[in-house]
Amino acid sequence: MTSEPRKRPLAPLEVTNVVPRGLRVAAALAWRLAVVALALYGLMLVAGYFATVLIPMGIALLLAALMVPGVDKLVEWRLKKGLAAAIVLIAGLAVIGGLLTFVISEFSTGLPQLQTQVAQSLETIKAWLIDGPLHLRQEQLKDFLDNIIETIKKNQAEITSGALTTAASIGEGLAGFILTLFILIFFLYDGEGIWKFLCRGVPANVRERVDVAGRRSFASLVSYVRATAAVAVVDAVGIGIGLAIVGVPLAVPLSALVFLGAFIPIIGAVIAGAVAVLVALVANGFVASLIVLAIVIAVMQLESHILQPWLLGRAVRLHPLAVVLAITAGLVAAGIPGALLAVPLLAVLNAGIRSLLSDRDRHVDGDDVDVLDDSGSRPGSRAEE
Repeated sequence: MTSEPRKRPLAPLEVTNVVPRGLRVAAALAWRLAVVALALYGLMLVAGYFATVLIPMGIALLLAALMVPGVDKLVEWRLKKGLAAAIVLIAGLAVIGGLLTFVISEFSTGLPQLQTQVAQSLETIKAWLIDGPLHLRQEQLKDFLDNIIETIKKNQAEITSGALTTAASIGEGLAGFILTLFILIFFLYDGEGIWKFLCRGVPANVRERVDVAGRRSFASLVSYVRATAAVAVVDAVGIGIGLAIVGVPLAVPLSALVFLGAFIPIIGAVIAGAVAVLVALVANGFVASLIVLAIVIAVMQLESHILQPWLLGRAVRLHPLAVVLAITAGLVAAGIPGALLAVPLLAVLNAGIRSLLSDRDRHVDGDDVDVLDDSGSRPGSRAEE
């Protein structure tokens, strides 16, 4: 009698053997990317909710990066920190106030000339529409103007609402300016103490590296602000000289607009240059606007091919694509303030991450960067006190 062969128990079915490896890797990456995207979305919501605080803080940090070297220099000349911060702050406000006063004064002085030239240009355009190739009749132009006036009357409520919104925005802007000034005072006077306090919240075993990374990030921000200011001066002077040679009215206020617009990389100076071309077109005619356009393009080429690679490239070492994407994201998230703060934020993050990942910063020479000890103070500071 033959015995039947013993049946082996079936091995349990493993899911890992059924699901292809590529699909498992894709699923693992997908949920991790989803978590990261959700975290970024949450950060954007929080930043948008606290925008009225974060935007003034960011602008104050930019101004502090511009003014802190002056405060440090005065402290080296044995002035007290509070007095040095007050001198630099008052001098900075005086420069900004004087610039705005000069621009407003020049605008008020040149406005009658601009009105005269605009009226002459409108008469020229009107004569071209009637006597030119279009051969429009006087009645057609009158009907067109009447339609514009009628449209304005029908949308008077929306225009009034927009004016009220503008007035509210001006009030919010004044409140933001006061908050920015208040934050800037403390950044200039006690920025070191604020940074010490923040570093105390970091675990002691990585506190030194975080301290170094933060200081390198702020140094990168200082370099960025200096380089941007230099580029803005070159843009404003170059375009301003061109406008003055062509005879465009309000050349100085337009130059100041170019200077301010240059602090928003790539798009700021382009928009300001477009305004200058439009003013030249309305006030001086088509040929003058083409000349101004050529001047703006030449200055932009000088900026993009020489100044930015040489100054900004050395200061922050950011790829142009990263700059464009950062500006676009900042513009979508927070408008003009977001576009203004996007590139500095990217520069700070870039410098900080590079420092954290660099082996050179694992053991930092004390002469290179001052670091904090485990108690949150400078080595040797107690003995000095």
